[in-house]
Amino acid sequence: MTESPPPFRDPGLDPDKRVDDLLSRLTADERIALLHQFAPAVDRLGIGAFRTGQEALHGVAWMGPATVFPQAVGLGATWHDDLLRRIGEAVAVEARAMRSRDERVGLNVWAPTVNLLRHPLWGRNEEGYAEDPHLTSALAAAYTRGLRGDHPTHWRTAPVLKHWLAHNNETDRDTSNASVGPRVLHEYDLRAFRGAVEAGAVAGVMPAYNLVNGRPNHVSPHLREQLRRWTDEELLVCSDAGAPSNLVDSQHYFDTHEEAVAAALVAGVDSFTDHGTDPRTIVGRLRRALAAGLLTGSDIDTAVRRHLTVRLRLGEFDPDGGPYGAADPGDFDTAEHRELAREAAEQAVVLLKNDGLLPLAPPTDGARVAVVGLLADECKTDWYSGTLIRQSTVLDGLRERFGAERVTFAEGVDRVRLKCAGGWLRVPASAAAAQARVAGGALDPALLAGRTDLTPAQACADAAEATEFALVDWGEGAWTLRAPDGRYLSVAEDGFVRASADQPGGWVVQETFALVEQEDGHGSGREDGHGGGHLLRHTGTGGYVSVAADGAKVAEAGEVLPAERADLFTVEVLERGEDAVARVAADADTVIVVAGNDPHINGRETEDRTTLALPPHQERLWRAARAANPRTALVLVSAYPYAVTAADAGLPALLWTAHGGQAAGTALARVIAGDVSPAGRLPQTWYAADTDLPDLLDYDIIGSRQTYQYFDGTPLYPFGHGLGYSSFRYEDLTAERDGDTLRVAFTLTNTGAVTADEVAQLYTRAPRGPVALPHRRLAAHRRVRLAPGAWRRLEFRLPLPDLGFWDVRQDRWALPPGTYELLAGASSQDIRLCTPVELTGEPLAARPVLGAGLAANGYDTQRGTELVDRTKTSGDAVRAVDDGTGELLYQACDFGDGVTAVSVEAAGEGAVDLIAGSTATTVTVAPTGGPYRYTSSTSGFAVFGVRDLRVRLRGPVRLARIAFTVTAPREDAA
Repeated sequence: MTESPPPFRDPGLDPDKRVDDLLSRLTADERIALLHQFAPAVDRLGIGAFRTGQEALHGVAWMGPATVFPQAVGLGATWHDDLLRRIGEAVAVEARAMRSRDERVGLNVWAPTVNLLRHPLWGRNEEGYAEDPHLTSALAAAYTRGLRGDHPTHWRTAPVLKHWLAHNNETDRDTSNASVGPRVLHEYDLRAFRGAVEAGAVAGVMPAYNLVNGRPNHVSPHLREQLRRWTDEELLVCSDAGAPSNLVDSQHYFDTHEEAVAAALVAGVDSFTDHGTDPRTIVGRLRRALAAGLLTGSDIDTAVRRHLTVRLRLGEFDPDGGPYGAADPGDFDTAEHRELAREAAEQAVVLLKNDGLLPLAPPTDGARVAVVGLLADECKTDWYSGTLIRQSTVLDGLRERFGAERVTFAEGVDRVRLKCAGGWLRVPASAAAAQARVAGGALDPALLAGRTDLTPAQACADAAEATEFALVDWGEGAWTLRAPDGRYLSVAEDGFVRASADQPGGWVVQETFALVEQEDGHGSGREDGHGGGHLLRHTGTGGYVSVAADGAKVAEAGEVLPAERADLFTVEVLERGEDAVARVAADADTVIVVAGNDPHINGRETEDRTTLALPPHQERLWRAARAANPRTALVLVSAYPYAVTAADAGLPALLWTAHGGQAAGTALARVIAGDVSPAGRLPQTWYAADTDLPDLLDYDIIGSRQTYQYFDGTPLYPFGHGLGYSSFRYEDLTAERDGDTLRVAFTLTNTGAVTADEVAQLYTRAPRGPVALPHRRLAAHRRVRLAPGAWRRLEFRLPLPDLGFWDVRQDRWALPPGTYELLAGASSQDIRLCTPVELTGEPLAARPVLGAGLAANGYDTQRGTELVDRTKTSGDAVRAVDDGTGELLYQACDFGDGVTAVSVEAAGEGAVDLIAGSTATTVTVAPTGGPYRYTSSTSGFAVFGVRDLRVRLRGPVRLARIAFTVTAPREDAA
C-alpha cells in the first residue's frame, strides 16, 4: 500500500494549511535552524537545504556567466516600467535555468535596491533607480513583477527589496545615524518601498546597516508599524550580512548577542545573514535567547512561517516543483535576452547637450571618427554584475557601425617607467594563462584570492628591459598601473606585487596605489603629477612598495611595510595621455571622448565619493581633444553624476549612460550614429558644484533643500532631463476629479522628422502656505514611441492623497483645500503645460497642544538637532548634535485660553528653553541616570492663543514630549 503524501506536499490545499502542516512536523531545533541564511536540510521530511539571498540587481550575479543588463541607475534612466518588468522576467528565467545546473543558485533574490538617490556622492549610487520615490517605486514594482512571474500563486523567484530604511552613506555605514523626521519618513523614504510592496510582487525586505533616529534598522519598529501593514502577504525580512552581530560588536546597542538576536527577531527579522555559511553561531544565540525567556516559541514560529511561505510559493514543496519547476537549462543567454540587453542599454542613454553635432553621419571621403578616453575600449562590470558572456565597448560599436578603417583610437593613459634605487621596475614574462577574477559560483566574491602563481615585479638595471606601464589617475588618490599584456599590478595575500589582475576588483580592491609625492617633487609645475620622486602606497593594505631581491612587496611576514622601508620611485613619462589624444583628435573629422569611472574604484560599496568633479586625468583628455578638434563630444559612462560645468560650456555635445552591461558599446554607437534617438532621462539631479550639496549624512531633504523637490539653486542638468533627435508638442492638458482620484490627460505629438521616444512627465504642485512644500513632485510618467507626425492622448489617474503631505501638527496625511497645479513636460524644469485644480478638504488646523501635548519629533523646522531613539523598541526623541545647542520650531500651537506651566519629558541632563512670543522659560533637567530613563520636569509658562513655540536644547538632554498645564477657569465664570 502506497503511503499518501503529507498535506504540505499537496498543491491542491490552501497554502496556509500546507505551511501549518509542515510547521507542525518540525521540531523546535529544526525550526530555529531555518532562521539562518543557510538553512540546513530536514532529511526526515525530505526537505532540502535552502539559501536566502541570490544577488540579481541587473542580472544573476556571483554565480558565473549570465546576461548582464545596465546598472540599476541606468535602468532608472530608461523611465520605462515595462522594460524593467521584461528584464526582471529574463533575470528570473536565467536564475531558474542556472539553478537547474547548479543548485547553489538561489531563488530568493535580493533585488532591487530601492534606496533613493538622495545624495550623488553615495558610493552605492549605481544600485538605486532614482532620487524620486514615485519613479523608484514604479520601476521597483515593475522589476519585481518580472522576477515574481505571472502565476497567481507560485513565484518564479522571490524578490527582496534593499535596504530598509533611509540608507545613503557608506561612510561609517554601520554606526552612523540617519535623522529622519516624520515628513521625510512618510513623504519620501517610506513611499519608495510602499508602492512596490503594495503592487504584490515583493517577498520581503532587507534592513540596512545604519541607524535611523538612533535605532539600528535591524530592530526598526517601522517593520511592524509600516511594512507589514501594507500587505496581507507574509513578508520575509532577511538581515544584511553580519548586521545581527553589529548590534553588539560595532553599534554596542545591546550588551549580549542573545539580546540582539531576540530583539531583531521580535522586531521582524526572520532570516539571519551572519557568519557566512556556518549557522552554528546564530543558531546557538537563538537557542540561548529562547532558554533565557528573551524569545517565545511563538516568536520563532512566526519567523519560520514566513520562511516556509516563501519556499512554498517557489514550488519547492510541490511534487513537480510547481509551474516554474521544470526550467529549461537552455533559457540562458538566449537571443531574446541578448536583444533585451541591447534595448535596455539603448534606452538608458541620456543626451545631455547637443548643439547639432549629433547624430554623426557615416564618415565619407577618408574622414575619420576618433574614439579616445580611458573607457573607450572598456566594458566595465560592478560588484553586483554577473560574469560577462559577451561584451561590446564604444570602440567596438563604432568600428562595427562605421567600419574599422574609419575609426581611430587613443586610450589616453600616461605611458611611464618607474625607477627606484635598485633599478627599473620590470614585470617578468610569464607563461601562465591569463585568468579573469570572477565569482564563478563562489557565492561570495569577497572570498576570492589574488594570484600567487606569477613572479613578482622586480628591479632591473637596464632601462631597455623596464616595463612600460599604463598609468591612470582615477581621482581621489587612486591610481592603477597596467602592464603591456593588460594585467594590472595587484597584491595577493603574500604581500608581493604582481601584474596579475585582468581588472581592478574585489571587496578590498588590490589594484590601486597612491603616488605620494616627496619634497623633491614639490613645485615641479607639472599638471600630470609626475614631477619628482614618489612613494607608492598600496591602497588595499596601506603598505608601501619596496623592491627587494625576492621582488616588489608591500608586506612581509604578515606586516605591511611602512614608508620608512619604502623605495622612492622616479616616474619617467614616455608619453602623456593628452598628447596621444590630441594627435589622434587632430587627424579626425569628429572626436568621441569616453570618460567616467571604474565601478570598483571610488564611489562603490564601502566607499563614498568626496567630490562631483571628473578626475583630473580625464579632464585633461577632453580638453586636449577639444583644443585639437572643436567637433568633440564627451560621453560619460559612470555610476553617478559629475559636475562637468566646463565641458558643458565648451563642448557641442555631451551624453551620459551608466555602465550599460554587455551591450553598452553597441548601444552607444547606435545612438551616436542616429540609428536610435536617445530618450533616457536623468533619474537624479546633476548639480553644478560640490557647494550645492549638503552634508552626506544630512537626511533632512526638506531642511537642507535636497533633490529636485526642494533644491533652490540652478542645477547643471535637472531631474528628468534628456534630449533627443526629434521634437514633441504637448497640448490640451485636462484634469477632472473622479471620486478620490484625478483623471488627467494631455496630447503628445511628434513634430520632428524621426521616430523617437518621449518620456512625458506629470508633476504636481501644492498651494503655498506656512509649510515648506516641494517646488514640484513627480506624480506620473509614460515613455511613448511615436512616428513623425503621430500623436497620442496620454491618460493618468492620480490618487488625490498623493497631492498632499504629512501634517506634523496632527500626525497624519493631509490634503488642505486650495488651488493645486498639474504640470506636464519633458523634465522637472522643462514644463510645457500647466492647469490648476481646485480641491476641497480639511484646512490645516493649529496644533492641539492642550490635550495631546507635543511630541518632540513633530517639529516644523530644526537647527543643530538630531532624532534619536525614545526607547530601544519604539518612539523618537530629539537631542542637540554633539550635546551642544539645538533649536526646534513648532508652528501654530493652540494654547487656547491659556496655560500656566510646561512639563518636559526628557532623559539625560541639561536645559530646555521654551519661547512663545514674549514669554520664555527654562526647564532644568537634572541627571536622570541614563539616556532611556525619562523624567518629567516642570516650570511656569503663561501663554495663550495660537503661537509659534521655539524650543532650545542645551547639553546632553533627550527631549521626548512637552505637556502644558491649562489655566484653571475662574470660579465666577458663567
